[in-house]
Amino acid sequence: MVPQGPPAQAQATTEAAAAAGCEVETVQARPHRISWARLLKRVFDIDMERCPNCGAGELKIIAAILERPAIEKILTHLGLDPQPPPRGRAREAGQDFAT
Repeated sequence: MVPQGPPAQAQATTEAAAAAGCEVETVQARPHRISWARLLKRVFDIDMERCPNCGAGELKIIAAILERPAIEKILTHLGLDPQPPPRGRAREAGQDFAT
């Protein structure tokens, strides 16, 4: 025995609801992620999309240095501390930032 679908009236209601849902989705559809450049601009007021010297040129990422020895060498050369800051303790549930 093969199960039958919902009655015709219920199926029509379901199709109408699905069509209405599609219309709502297309109206509300937009990117869910914000680029790093936009986040930096929003949080730190650092515009990574424009040249800090002339303001007209567009900046592009040409490299990402991920190897720790290379990062330490660059930071040491610049006179900066190559070691990352210590990690903070994990907060307990319900604990405020100020404590």
